[in-house]
Amino acid sequence: MKQGASTETIWLADQVIKPGVSSDEGDGDEWPAIRAKILASDILIVGTPIWLGQPGSVAKRALERMDAFLEETDDQGRMVSYGKVAGVAVVGNEDGAHHVSSEIYQALNDLGFTIPANALAYWVGEAMGSTNFVDLEKTPEVVTSMVSTLVKNAAHLARLLKNSQYPSDE
Repeated sequence: MKQGASTETIWLADQVIKPGVSSDEGDGDEWPAIRAKILASDILIVGTPIWLGQPGSVAKRALERMDAFLEETDDQGRMVSYGKVAGVAVVGNEDGAHHVSSEIYQALNDLGFTIPANALAYWVGEAMGSTNFVDLEKTPEVVTSMVSTLVKNAAHLARLLKNSQYPSDE
């Protein structure tokens, strides 16, 4: 695979993710297994549609649950998400990709993730239009280029952080 990375896609909409800001909200909550996968990975890509100019509720729920990272530390006193790289992918048929990504990136940065250069890939159709990304005959070249840049830069930064982690306070 290019960049030497393996991937897994988790459709959060298909999971039971209870509301809350802890790592485990109790019986039936599927977030703990998702959280473990996030923390075992080097790179997290948050994908979301644009709904009414905002990130989708499922992406917001994931950020809400990652709020627990603010109180969790590794064995050197750093947030558990330190050294992890994050990117964002946005689709929709209205403007707002930069707004949506800025909301998600600020939250991810607050949570300790590192954001590489040009780590946003998006496609937006005509505002109020009826064309959806999945209905396109082929992926537009500019989107393919954005995805390629996101992947290269995220993988590069993840390798750097794997070899030289952020310093601890201890």
